[in-house]
Formats: sequence, C-alpha cells, structure tokens
Amino acid sequence: MRLFTPEAMRRADERAAERGYPTLLLMEWAGMKAARVYRALFGEAPAVVLAGKGNNGGDGLVLARHLLLEGVGVRVYAEEGQKGDALLALKALLAHGVEVRPLEEASWAEGEVLVDALFGTGLKGPLMGFYAGLVERMNASRLPILALDLPSGLPHAPQVRATATVAFGGLKTPHLFQREACGRLFLAEIGLPKDLLEDSTLPEVATLEALRPLLPRRPLTAHKGSVGRVGVLGGYRGEGLLYAGAPLLAALGAYRMGAGLVHLVLPEGHPPSPLEAVFHPVPAPSLPPLKVEALAVGMGGGPWGAAWALAALEAGLPTVLDADALTLEVAEAYRRRGLPAVLTPHAGEAARLLGTTPEAVAGDPLEAARALAERTGLTVVLKGAPTVVAEGDRLSVNPTGHPALATGGTGDVLSGAIAALLAAGLPPFEAARLGVFLHGLAGDLLAEEKGIGLLAHEVAEALPRARRLLEEGRVPMPFGVV
Repeated sequence: MRLFTPEAMRRADERAAERGYPTLLLMEWAGMKAARVYRALFGEAPAVVLAGKGNNGGDGLVLARHLLLEGVGVRVYAEEGQKGDALLALKALLAHGVEVRPLEEASWAEGEVLVDALFGTGLKGPLMGFYAGLVERMNASRLPILALDLPSGLPHAPQVRATATVAFGGLKTPHLFQREACGRLFLAEIGLPKDLLEDSTLPEVATLEALRPLLPRRPLTAHKGSVGRVGVLGGYRGEGLLYAGAPLLAALGAYRMGAGLVHLVLPEGHPPSPLEAVFHPVPAPSLPPLKVEALAVGMGGGPWGAAWALAALEAGLPTVLDADALTLEVAEAYRRRGLPAVLTPHAGEAARLLGTTPEAVAGDPLEAARALAERTGLTVVLKGAPTVVAEGDRLSVNPTGHPALATGGTGDVLSGAIAALLAAGLPPFEAARLGVFLHGLAGDLLAEEKGIGLLAHEVAEALPRARRLLEEGRVPMPFGVV
C-alpha cells in the first residue's frame, strides 16, 4: 500500500481519466462508500452536509443522495458554482426534490451529524475568512463530524477536527502524520486502476500482507544458537551516575522478539537482569569475544556512546545504533566499512545529525528520514508518530503505535527487537520495518488493556503476542477498509 500526497492522488485521478475511466464513477463510488461508513457509525441520525463547489463537494452531494434513498434525514448547504461531475451530482440530488441552500446559511442542531465535504485534498493554503469561521463553528458545535477524504483545512490550521474520516482511493500523508484531526480512519476503494495505486516512487504504508512473509520461521529442530544471537553494548558508569536500565531493556526486547541468546556488555557494577542474559562486565567501552550474529549499541551510553559504537565496529556485524551512539563520525565509520547498520534516532537526535531543528524534522519527517539515510548511507528508523523507515530511495511509514509508548525505555526495547531480527537473517530495511510494526502493535495491545502509564518492559513482554497475531494474520489495523 502506498502513501499519497494530495497532489499524487490528484495525478492518479487524472491518469485514470486519460485512460478513459469516467471520473463520475469515482465520485459515485466515493459518495456511496462514505454513506456506508456514515450508516455504520451514526445509524439513522440526520445529516447536515456542508459541500464546497469542487469535487469534494460533489462527493458530499452523492453521499446526501444515498442517505436520502436509505431513509436518513438530510439537510444540504452548498457553495454555488459546481462544474463537471460536481454539477451532475447536484442535479441528481435536486431531482429527488432536496432543497440545497447556500452554504452561508448553514446551521445545525443537537442530534445531527455534520458531513465535511468542503475541500478535501483541493485546498491550496490555510483557510481564511468565512471558511475559517465555518470550521471553527463546526468544531465548537461538539457534534459528530464525518470528513470526506481529508478534514477541511489540513494540513494547515484551522482545520476540522473530525470524528471519522473516509479516505478515497488511498491514504494521504495527513491521514497518518496529522491523525488527531482525522479521528477514526476508513479507506474507501473507489475503483481506481490498481497499478495507479502502486506507484513505487511513493512511500509505502507497512501492512500485515507485506510484513507477514518477513517473519523468521522457526523449525522444529531450532536451538538457541540457530535462531539468532544478539550482543548488546551500552550503559555508562561515572561522575556518580550509573546508566543501567537502557541496555537491559534492549536485551529484553531482543529476547522477546525471538533471539536465542543475548550477550550483555556493560560497565562493571550493572545489576544482573534479565537473568537469561550472558554478562560481560568491562571497565570501559570495549568488545570482548562474542559469538553473535548482530549487535545493538549505545543504549544508555552517555559519554561512552560513540566509544561503544566504535568498539563494536570491529566485530563487522549488522548493528543497531541508538541513543548516544548516534553521531556522524560513527555513521561514517560504518558506511566506510560497508556494514549493514540501522540508526534509530528520535526527532531531536535526527535534528542534531542533520544540522537542523527538532521542529523542522517533525514538520517533514518523510524528508528528514530520507535525507538522513542519504547522508549516512545507512538504514534510518526515525521514531515518531508515525515512525518512518528509510533506506536509499525506499520509505516505509508505520501505521501501528499508541501515545502510551511515550515513556522512557520503549526505544531501547525497539533497538533490541530490531537487532534480534537482524540476527535472524533479515536485511536491515526489512528488520527495521518489521521490528517497528511489531513494537507499535505491542503498544496498541497494551494501551487497549491498560491505557496510559505503560512501562517499557511491559512493551517487551507484549512482543510475543504481537508476533503471534501477525503470524496468524489477525492484526487489527488502525484503519478500516470499505
């Protein structure tokens, strides 16, 4: 599944039209599918449809006609000036005797549902004047809002804060990167030719179908030395400080992702946990002889972070570089050696590596991840909501994950989990996107049970359940398909 910009989706619509596909059919399917979602969410609650004069407004007019045919009360307010398909949709609605009143007269009452069919992907800049005021009125109403394609105003402010959004044809970047404004998300297939929806120049959205085949299979003859062994190098002791937890959590993440054995290389004086790990206490960052297939390096490294990474370089193994191991010097050293490595920065760390600000990274995480992958020549996991995985010209956006994961140590668990998949033989890009997906799914499962207040070790404990759900094809994706 590909992730479209609004411009890329418009190009797909145009290419379909150039092939002779009737664009009126796209509008009809969009309105019909949106009406289906409306009925599923709101039943027979009366609708107030707010329609612009463009194609998004036309989608809303089609929805109004389908709701009317199903016995749902509908009031329609529309901007004047429809053309083309939108004009045909208006005429079809008027043929049923529906009164379409000017948008300026729009009003609503308690018990009704607002349908946002104002702009969709057709917006060129921030809303101003009448439309900004209308959106603010809609949000202040506290009524349920169903947005068609995109909540009006996105990606700018002000914006409609929808209860639910029906995306037409494909998911667009605001659906995942400005998810709060979209509410519950539904993807409506509206008849676009499949090849137009698989544009390889666009980022992918990680899906069950794409990731399930990547899961390492474990034969009946498996033993701890045959399913992947991981070395974890990290921690710091000095200046009255002991950074102990992060590498231990990485070890736990590796075990719970399926590693057969984990070796922990730590500063002397670390507490012995998890009990299953093999401990190698050292007085300073160094690499003792380890029989492993992959490394996770830097967690809790503090001032020792880069030294841990440069020591690990000598092993010549696939490596996850996290936290204080994330420096351009380290990345360049791994690139020169041609070693497969995965960088796992959050926005602040990515900003430091790129010489920009965390706000700039958060403002365009796709471009930031791509730029960092290009600069380092390595695989990048840019952690966020959502997380982006980049390697060369490939970009993958992860749809799983919950705000409950915003707690200390969950990133360390992720690093260990990715290292376990590297040790099992997956290439860096595949290990990264599978590890990120399962880590996010573990957070989703726990958040559903416990809500906010998760602990990082609990996320690690939930990884086997997330993996089993993926193996069985029972992953609850964060958007419905209609």
